Amino acid sequence: MSGRTRLALCAAAATLMAACSLLPLVSPGTWIVQAALMLAVQSAAGAAARRVPLARPLTVAAQALVMLVLLTLVFARPQAFLGLVPGPEAVRHLVELLRQGGEDVGRYATPAPLSDGIRLMLVGGVLVIGLIVDTLAVTFRTAAPAGLPLLALYSVAAGLSGGHGAHWLWFLVAAAGYLTLLLAEGRDRLAQWGRVFAGAARTPGGDPGGAVAPVRTGRRIGAVALGIALVAPLALPAMEGGLLGPGGTGAGPGSGDGGTISAVNPLVSLRDSLNVDEDRTVMSLRTTATDASGLYLRIVSLDDFDGTTWKPSQRHIVGVPDPFPTPAGLDGDVKRAEITTTVSAADWYAQDWLPMPYPPSGVRIDGSWRYEPVGMTLVGDHGQNTRGLTYRVRSLDVQPTAQQLAAAPDPAPALRREYTRIPKSLPPVVAQTARAVTEGTANHYEQAVKLQDWFALNGGFQYDTQVEVGSGSQAIAKFLKDKRGFCVHFSFAMAAMARTLGIPARVAVGFAPGTPQGDGTIAVGLKDAHAWPELYFEGIGWTRFEPTPTRGTVPSYTQSSTPGTTLPDQVRPSAGASSEPSAAPSASQSCSPELKRLQECSGPSAQAVLSPHDGGSGWPTALAWTLGALAVVLLPLSPLLWRRRTRSLRLGAHGRGDADTVPHTLAVWQELTDTAWDFGILPDDSHTPRKAAARIVRLGHLDPVAAASVHRVAEAVEQVLYAPRPRPVAGLAQEVRRAADGLRSTASRGARLRAALAPRSTARLAWAASARWEAARTRAVGMRRAALRRMTPRRGAGQAEAEGG
Repeated sequence: MSGRTRLALCAAAATLMAACSLLPLVSPGTWIVQAALMLAVQSAAGAAARRVPLARPLTVAAQALVMLVLLTLVFARPQAFLGLVPGPEAVRHLVELLRQGGEDVGRYATPAPLSDGIRLMLVGGVLVIGLIVDTLAVTFRTAAPAGLPLLALYSVAAGLSGGHGAHWLWFLVAAAGYLTLLLAEGRDRLAQWGRVFAGAARTPGGDPGGAVAPVRTGRRIGAVALGIALVAPLALPAMEGGLLGPGGTGAGPGSGDGGTISAVNPLVSLRDSLNVDEDRTVMSLRTTATDASGLYLRIVSLDDFDGTTWKPSQRHIVGVPDPFPTPAGLDGDVKRAEITTTVSAADWYAQDWLPMPYPPSGVRIDGSWRYEPVGMTLVGDHGQNTRGLTYRVRSLDVQPTAQQLAAAPDPAPALRREYTRIPKSLPPVVAQTARAVTEGTANHYEQAVKLQDWFALNGGFQYDTQVEVGSGSQAIAKFLKDKRGFCVHFSFAMAAMARTLGIPARVAVGFAPGTPQGDGTIAVGLKDAHAWPELYFEGIGWTRFEPTPTRGTVPSYTQSSTPGTTLPDQVRPSAGASSEPSAAPSASQSCSPELKRLQECSGPSAQAVLSPHDGGSGWPTALAWTLGALAVVLLPLSPLLWRRRTRSLRLGAHGRGDADTVPHTLAVWQELTDTAWDFGILPDDSHTPRKAAARIVRLGHLDPVAAASVHRVAEAVEQVLYAPRPRPVAGLAQEVRRAADGLRSTASRGARLRAALAPRSTARLAWAASARWEAARTRAVGMRRAALRRMTPRRGAGQAEAEGG
């Protein structure tokens, strides 16, 4: 077996070993067998192309074509021409499968079922990574950079799994595959030079030392690298967190009273948790409130609206006060009662934001927590979370009347300006709809109730957890048109519409009222996760509204208190409060007896916060997919970007002193020869600069102007090489640009495209990486030999004389 064939097998094996990290994400894992077979065929195609031999780009193209045919044969055979050739129908079918796979990834929790879309994403992704690894390690003979796509494959798997389970085992498997690939390349390089000149190292006793020194050194370096990779993450901050998910590190730079809390966006998909069969209990409550139907547990408020989404602003955090200050805007003449709620969090629920009734007036809790005064929230400091904690919260049950809300004066200009800010990207239909819905109202309170009525009862909206959250500035407009969604859509839309009317608004995230138990406690489950709008009224403060149909409870101050309102007098229980359907469905939502029996009339309500079931992996998942998409886009463009960057550095600004003359002139000359190389004129270091310039002019068919520029650069190079005191020459960079224009004008369109998108001079990257690898290996061998010399005992003078006698 040839060295290249062995290297190709190792590249395929390394890819497959890294792909094993994806096995925990999908059940069953039979897709790995299919991926292995197709990867073997793709690698065999590359080996055959190299044996012909084909040029390197043609080899890669042949493997890509084989990959496309394999995917068509397996996933789009009925749509393909003759069942094998991918035509437009087959391509459309593959694209549709990828779209369905993306939806399935967002719909299911891990391990997800192996749908056709997910299977195409997995198998196709493995083949693409395998092609990149084979191209780098075998076609271009640079195995070291092949670790980057392998790392990307493992990172996507680790991000989607949230770092749970035996992720360290899959890392070891992937790392072992990469080290095997490096070892195979090293042996192949040594084999090209025959046997190693220096024999195997010997022990002081004269016995052979076993493996060749460079091989043993490589093994030791690999073992040390693996150990560092496994131990280092233990000292780094955890990449977990989220609102309903396990918490990560907390906020604040130290243990003092200062610091800030970052504007982390908690609004990620919760459909996995919404569709779970078992509604796991997150917290158990015991409260002194006489009516717990309005006991919402608030985690955080989202007050920064950029037209695409809502997120918490970056706020200053301080030490936890006792008692808490009076909520902003609350006057003394508003009726209120203080209640006490004892919360016991589940031992699996690690949340770094503290769920509390709003507004809190005091809290007793163990651990390290910080207080954010604007939102009146608590956040764990440096890894503190709620896992298994029991804490007691004192809070105010504020009971304003409709008359007080209707008579509320205008808020302070600064507050109104901050909380009514609307981005220019918000579609005009949002404000237009808000004005149409609230037409004829006399004040902001009546406008708020009208909006709540419209969403919850008479606007024709339906509650549906299967609707995408949506992104971009048109997401709210789409929801207003389709009229289907869940709490994220309703709270986002009402808050945005309220701001267009001049009402200060924000979105709160937390839990709707839970289910009363026989022992007097209240169980709050995953499906009680919720989002709702809060509107500000001067004299009352931030006030909760409930626009989501069949969710939570309607606040008493919005029921039948404003002329013309259609809100019912009864409250609406949360989805977990009873096994029966809601007694007050939306007016637009019909529910047959069969649907009631199946409990399809209402559903859980939170896609607004991070699911604890998915281990707080919402933002790592989004980050992994974003990085993967960027890699797919940037990888083909990386030669172009590198070449532009190198050209800019070589021809850019430089010093004006005599010491800068030599490096600048040589850099300009290298740029000229590399540009000629990109257009097919290979560099020849055996020529003098003058002969090399004449060769570029001749082979490039340059016109007299461009030819003169090439010769002027060559003369400058000869001066810095041979003159005792080189003088700086002005305008060399411009001469190179003029010569490059001449080469470009005489080249064909294909040559110009290749010079721009796949420049030949990028081979210098591989040479530089290979040189660094060889230098590191040489240093390692030298260090080992020096260590062996230090370990070898030296003979003393007396021993030498005795031997001489």
